[in-house]
Amino acid sequence: MKIKFYLFIAVSFLSTVCWAQDWKTYPYSTKSSLISFPADEGRHTSQPVEWWYTSGHLTGNISGKTYSYMLTYFYYRAAGYDGFRILNLTDDANGTFYQDSKPLTYTYLSSSGLDIHASIYHEGNETWGNKVDINNKVIPFEYTVNAASSDIGLNLDYVTLKRPLIISDSGYLKQGISNYTYYYSQTKNAVSGTLTLKGVSEDVTGISWIDRQYGNFNPWTGEKYEWFHAQLSNGMDMNFWNIFTDGNSVPDNSRYRLLSAYVNDSTQYTVNNLTIQRLGYNWMPDSAMCYSNRWRLTSPTNNIDLIITTKNNNTEVQLPFRFFEGATTIAGTVNGVPVTGLGFAELLHSYAEPEIAIKNPVGNTYNTSSPIEWQLINPDDGDPVTYDIEYSINNKVTFIPLAQGLSDTSYQWNNSGLHNGDKIWFKITAHSIDDKLQGSITSSSSFTVVMNPDNIKIKLYPNPVGEKLFLEPAFQMNNPVCKIIDINGRVMREFKSNTISDNIDVAYLSAGVYFFKIGTGKDLNVIKFIKK
Repeated sequence: MKIKFYLFIAVSFLSTVCWAQDWKTYPYSTKSSLISFPADEGRHTSQPVEWWYTSGHLTGNISGKTYSYMLTYFYYRAAGYDGFRILNLTDDANGTFYQDSKPLTYTYLSSSGLDIHASIYHEGNETWGNKVDINNKVIPFEYTVNAASSDIGLNLDYVTLKRPLIISDSGYLKQGISNYTYYYSQTKNAVSGTLTLKGVSEDVTGISWIDRQYGNFNPWTGEKYEWFHAQLSNGMDMNFWNIFTDGNSVPDNSRYRLLSAYVNDSTQYTVNNLTIQRLGYNWMPDSAMCYSNRWRLTSPTNNIDLIITTKNNNTEVQLPFRFFEGATTIAGTVNGVPVTGLGFAELLHSYAEPEIAIKNPVGNTYNTSSPIEWQLINPDDGDPVTYDIEYSINNKVTFIPLAQGLSDTSYQWNNSGLHNGDKIWFKITAHSIDDKLQGSITSSSSFTVVMNPDNIKIKLYPNPVGEKLFLEPAFQMNNPVCKIIDINGRVMREFKSNTISDNIDVAYLSAGVYFFKIGTGKDLNVIKFIKK
């Protein structure tokens, strides 16, 4: 009986392994996919832009030192070359960054499978292709990589461990305002071989990621983006990004925000219901570029909540264009269960110091019944700044804090303590969440204080209020902006309506002083009320 039982277990195990590896054969394609292996590992002659990308994490077998690396071959004809190659390596212990970007000519570039032979300008020949067995037959999803610069040498074997992640199920998606791309990832590959650094070689092992894209999406001329991959301790892998418009916004659709996940060997999905919040920023040493360096990723699908942090802050590539490419560490939860992980970030979007203009007061007077208003000249969805207000009544010798951490661009002063005829100056400061990005403006001349509380056009009642607020008369205009703001300038509720007349629910508010802001432009009303 025991022999039969163990035989059953053995057969079951072998069946599971074989089933789990049923994709490790050529040709391979999923039912809904436009991607087919090995054909789509090769060059697509009909596509103007194409790249083969891999990044990963290596550990020295003797030294125990860890490194992160990135290698990319681009096909994009320019200046008499077929494209260029980027080879980066970072020593994780001390942050030393070795970077080499060179134009190249492809001496051979297969269109039926992965077989790259590249002649690198002033460097030599490099290869990336499938491994072959003793009969010179291609081994599916196993590769050799040989690349070198004056400082770095990589001689690595790859074995893909997971079924390819086909982005957007079909592998085809539209990106940005007018571009398209074909895209797939091989999210986990076992790596072994030799790393040579400054002439010293050591055997290494590690894991890597492979990305393949081809189409007309062009990092040189297209919209800028922040792209990430993540390999998590629960076996889940993710590829996600934001693309920024020319106006620095990230529209809420799949052209501009996407997350594609490998959950397990039978489950993959692609969604655009994700939020990437920037938690930190990092200026490059020459202060020409500022990139984000810490993020919070959230998505309701699988209840993802992750903090992502760059391992090193100065891994910027400067040629053929400037962008940040570096390893990340990851910690958080998926479906409420703690996870950790490693990944990479590729950042083409750079941030600027916020620029501000004061909109109200205008002229020479400050009417205390009108809100202080300002405008952010260069808004950026990646950097939702907050504001501090200060004022001076001694010709800008000293400034007194009035409000801090405001998210709205207006503020109704609750109790100024001023008098008719006083001279006052205002200073508005905008800053990023970590204060690395700041900008401020101070009124160039003083305003004369006018105590005039009688310009309110509508009334709120009852005031103080318990649960429901009413307006008198009914307020009608085209798409008025309506906000309830607390005494610290935080927006508690924001909504739009063509007619707002009654049943404004305030039961959820804590007791205290609030402002009801309604209208636009000259029809703006800010009314104080008290919640009991």
